[in-house]
Amino acid sequence: MAKRILITGAAGFLGSHLCDRFIKEGYNVVGMDNLITGDLRNIEHLFKLEQFEFYHHDVSKFIHVPGHIDYILHFASPASPIDYLKIPIQTLKVGSLGTHNCLGLAKSKGARMLIASTSEIYGDPAVHPQTEEYWGNVNPIGPRGVYDEAKRFQEAITMAYHTFHGLETRIVRIFNTYGPRMRLNDGRALPAFIGQALRGEDLTLFGDGSQTRSFCYVDDLIEGIYRLLLSDYAYPVNIGNPNEISLKDFAEEVLKLTGSSVKIAYKPLPVDDPKQRQPDITKAKEILGWEPKVYRAEGLKKTYEYFKSLPKEELYKLPKEFTSNK
Repeated sequence: MAKRILITGAAGFLGSHLCDRFIKEGYNVVGMDNLITGDLRNIEHLFKLEQFEFYHHDVSKFIHVPGHIDYILHFASPASPIDYLKIPIQTLKVGSLGTHNCLGLAKSKGARMLIASTSEIYGDPAVHPQTEEYWGNVNPIGPRGVYDEAKRFQEAITMAYHTFHGLETRIVRIFNTYGPRMRLNDGRALPAFIGQALRGEDLTLFGDGSQTRSFCYVDDLIEGIYRLLLSDYAYPVNIGNPNEISLKDFAEEVLKLTGSSVKIAYKPLPVDDPKQRQPDITKAKEILGWEPKVYRAEGLKKTYEYFKSLPKEELYKLPKEFTSNK
């Protein structure tokens, strides 16, 4: 019998790529999404397949999926500043109630569960690069606290189910990831920069541009998640690309890639915006035999081609302003 996996947030950027990967590996995939930030277009190519079924459902409410389930990947959550500043309560609920519901389902089905945590649990880090042992520097009542603390609680309750109930759990801490199916209007640095370049607008850079990020191409991330799910390691693992770059240099790379002649416009740095972000991936290398393979130049080119292929009207479905260079 084919293994069966439930993927929450299935219509989102990462969730849809995970659906593709597990179908490719021969799994039967159950996708679940309430479509608050997801898009059915990301998974419409899967609806014709017998191995795929979809539930339009909010995981913050009780989850019922008939039949056996071998694995659960919990990827339902707003993941961009624009989203979680706009829907803060839903963000907290999907990280708390949603995770609790998924863990309860995993316990009842005897399934192994992997949760999507984030580098944001490290906050504005005082340790660089960030190792899994670092506890973070997070402002719980700041504007980003609704996302950061939701993810920190998510890790805590997942480990509680592991230690108290003996549930098989896995925790991936995801660093900045990019690639096709990102939303142009999600407020993160890469889609914001490329979208602005395509529209002939100046690129918005917050602060002086010296803050750093480490960008991982989506195919690399999915490979790391796949290996972690099937591993025997229950504690958090950083998955990301340690190739660190300042946002100013990154903006220059995007300008060069797009051939745009627009300028860089500077705005004040948002509250609690991380100054540095770089994963220590020693554990991923040693435990999973994983490290990123796609160079940023190659990944950026593929992502740019994807954004260029979108209908013209997609370029202008944007909020009034961006809020972060996450």
